[in-house]
Amino acid sequence: MTHSRLLILGSLRLLSLAAALMFSVAHADEYADVSQLVRAGKLPEALTKADQYLSTKPRDPQMRFLKGVIQRDSGKTTDAIATFTRLTEDFPELPEPYNNLAVLYAGQSQFDKARTALEMAIRTNPSYATAHENLGDVYAKLASQAYNKALQLDASNSGVPPKLALIRELFNPIGAKSQRPSVSLTPAPAAPAPAPVATKPAPTLPGPAAAKAPPAASTTAAVPTTGAPTPLPPVAVAPPSAAAVTPVATVATPNATAPNNNPKDAEAAVHAWAKAWAAKDVKSYLASYGKDFSPPGSLSRNAWEEERRQRISSKSKISVKLENLTVTTSGNTATAKFRQDYKANGLAVSSRKTLDLVKSGDRWHIVKESTGT
Repeated sequence: MTHSRLLILGSLRLLSLAAALMFSVAHADEYADVSQLVRAGKLPEALTKADQYLSTKPRDPQMRFLKGVIQRDSGKTTDAIATFTRLTEDFPELPEPYNNLAVLYAGQSQFDKARTALEMAIRTNPSYATAHENLGDVYAKLASQAYNKALQLDASNSGVPPKLALIRELFNPIGAKSQRPSVSLTPAPAAPAPAPVATKPAPTLPGPAAAKAPPAASTTAAVPTTGAPTPLPPVAVAPPSAAAVTPVATVATPNATAPNNNPKDAEAAVHAWAKAWAAKDVKSYLASYGKDFSPPGSLSRNAWEEERRQRISSKSKISVKLENLTVTTSGNTATAKFRQDYKANGLAVSSRKTLDLVKSGDRWHIVKESTGT
């Protein structure tokens, strides 16, 4: 059992934006200065500089996230909760603020609130592994509390102690020690050229040739922490651009056993899905999903479609760019893997994505969608 899974000692993963954000060159120095102050342990100065920056750019999600991390490391938990809460309200598409809220709530033993925040993170991104792990830890803590209550009410219940012992064994390995959360600040590398999909990648954002990523904060912490750091999924901030889909060179793997199921057809279906999304053509976008598609979480198909309809329609402009698209087919099934760069209303998110498709008649339909794979 790894130390990052310790729950009874309070180990939930608190994330930072790390190198995940793409900055404009104009603001690179401000981010670098705040990061340097945090690295030097000058948290009051870092907070002052962050506030100065936000006085002119109050909606900047990167600096607001950094401010929340600084507040938390300064012991200002209530302020940090307020900062991350406002981030979830202004940028509901981002799962990371929900995760950090959950860690802060868990540190206050508000496990029901932590559970709710993590469920929101997973609803926003069903493939968010850190949130799933943290949610499991929260459930285990809630279970421990329930078992203890059961023993208080009925000390003769012989079925409860073994369950409590199992939880303690799972989450309290010998030698685990609580410690004060640490802060590690490392420079973010310049955005590289797109790279092929790899196993468990730590993705970086492709950006304009003239743009460079500045040093950024990477915080690995818990409440208290005993865990190892987990890279934050790519989250970028960039000006909105006109709705567009920019297909790039793709690699397809032919299927010798099913010559009629050309990977190019499945590839075309993926591009059509992205094009409909960027054009805010909700009808065509939803039609890209097959009848066997399973919506994330506990949403019904109708509820999921309504949510997608509202999110897409609420954006003034959307851009979806697919890079390093690879498609493999096997009979009437196909798997498409690529990097997706999404921009809308000032928010830009880059992530690895996998689509599973099934051919029905002469059309390919999406039956599963996952991020970070």
